[in-house]
Amino acid sequence: MFLDFLSEVEGLLGKALDRCGFAVENGVNSLGLDVSPHADLACSVAFRLAPVLKKSPAAIAMEIHQALPHDLHYVERVELSGPYINFFAGKRFLGRVLEQALADNAWRGRMRDKVIVEHTSANPDGPLHVGHIRNSVIGDTLVRILRRAGCTVDAQYYVNDMGRQEAMVVVGLDHFQLDGSKPDHAIARVYIAANRLMETSPEIRDEADSVIQRYEAGDGEIVAKIHSAVKYAISGIEQTLSRMNICHDSYHWESEFVRSGDVDEIVSLLEKTGLMELEDGAFQLDLTEFGFEKKMVLKRANGTSLYITRDLAYHRWKSQNSDRSVDILGADHKLVSAQLRTALRLLGVREPEVVIFEFVSLPTGSMSTRKGKFISADELLDEVEKQAYEEVRLRRPDESEAFLKEVAAHVAAGAVRYDVVRVSADKATTFDWKQALDFEKLSAPFIQYSHARACSILRKAEGMLQPQDLQPISSSATRHAELLTGDYEIALIKKIAEFDLVIDRAARELKPHHLATYARELAESFNLFYRYSPVLDAEPDLRRARIALAVAARNALRTTLETLGIVALETM
Repeated sequence: MFLDFLSEVEGLLGKALDRCGFAVENGVNSLGLDVSPHADLACSVAFRLAPVLKKSPAAIAMEIHQALPHDLHYVERVELSGPYINFFAGKRFLGRVLEQALADNAWRGRMRDKVIVEHTSANPDGPLHVGHIRNSVIGDTLVRILRRAGCTVDAQYYVNDMGRQEAMVVVGLDHFQLDGSKPDHAIARVYIAANRLMETSPEIRDEADSVIQRYEAGDGEIVAKIHSAVKYAISGIEQTLSRMNICHDSYHWESEFVRSGDVDEIVSLLEKTGLMELEDGAFQLDLTEFGFEKKMVLKRANGTSLYITRDLAYHRWKSQNSDRSVDILGADHKLVSAQLRTALRLLGVREPEVVIFEFVSLPTGSMSTRKGKFISADELLDEVEKQAYEEVRLRRPDESEAFLKEVAAHVAAGAVRYDVVRVSADKATTFDWKQALDFEKLSAPFIQYSHARACSILRKAEGMLQPQDLQPISSSATRHAELLTGDYEIALIKKIAEFDLVIDRAARELKPHHLATYARELAESFNLFYRYSPVLDAEPDLRRARIALAVAARNALRTTLETLGIVALETM
């Protein structure tokens, strides 16, 4: 849709620049094209050319404008505004947008990359906490965006099965029984109990060290114990993720890369760099020439590997099995991630694209007031779902309990997801359930309700209109576009058109908040159309055109919500 319009404009500008003899360096958006309040696309390339040509941007823009070809398709007109060249889409474009938006599965991107996205990857020693939510939501939303952009994506969970935490779980299970609660919570209680026991019984630490060594050596008994504990904990984590409409395609365990010999190979290859040192029996990589003060320990004196070593092997594997590899990491991983990427460069391995996120917190006076207590993701979701239930019950008091609970669960999950992802990952955010659940403001329920309103209009249309009134909707898009001349009608069509542009940008830049912003703007645009453009009361031809636009808007809202991982409710 919009990408087709953009492609045409790029072609026109390319021909004009050639005619003028102007050369522009290749790069991201080298033509300076952006969506503008003053035009469908505004070109600022004149500013980039001015220092080279020693002319004013306005004079350069005029030369380019005069050299533009006149064979226009989607472009209706081109206007000069000082140094800017403004492009406007015409009725042919609007008709094409409607035609595509009325079709099933209209939005499929052009990217064909094979992408691995690793996200969440929490230690399997307890439940997800509030801090994990942002990692999971950002990661899953990027997976959905990349798939919508046309990529083949493998969402991966990297399982830390070789750390001290898991060894302590195994030791704990030798001393304490699981209490029958949700698996990840039950494992956490065993882990906490084992650590408390270690305070009075120091030999527990020796037991844990023995577990680590035996597991790395492939001891069958220990392997079975750890695998059982890890899988049990992850089954509970999966339940929590499922509540937020999140799942992983594959799980890769740290131990895989030890058993395969990849970790030893990584150590051997780094030895050849001449930067490896043996200090106190441990192999350490000296990265001081790259600006790191501390050395990177790759292998302990007892011969066991470290997380970073296994992570290097995993990243090499990801590089070999993808076109793009994406890591979602908290801000506390900045240093380790930078060290890892430096070591990968030394190995000649493609570095991952890293999305670093700041943390999400809870406002003072909420659940966070329980100082010193662990706030699990389950507790947060329970609280938000309880509040969502009350909001839905107030709006739909006559509905069944089953209806209220189902809608509340979807509204709560959507509220959490949207509130987390609407803010750029590099900015800290505070989750406030009161704002997140506000149906009247710019929240997930607001967007979900806009979709439900579109569905309601179309249900009424089916009940009021004759079959002959509905049949032409999908086959007369160009005619409909000619009739949709109101400002809010045209604005809605153009906003629908922007979806593929937003997806393309979010996929390339790995910034899911772009889609969250678009979802809000799309809902606002639809609501303005609904308010000022009566659908069912219009005269027959205009009524059919507006019904077509309502269908297109519903499809766009549904697709946008689904790509955000939020259920598109048809009634709420």
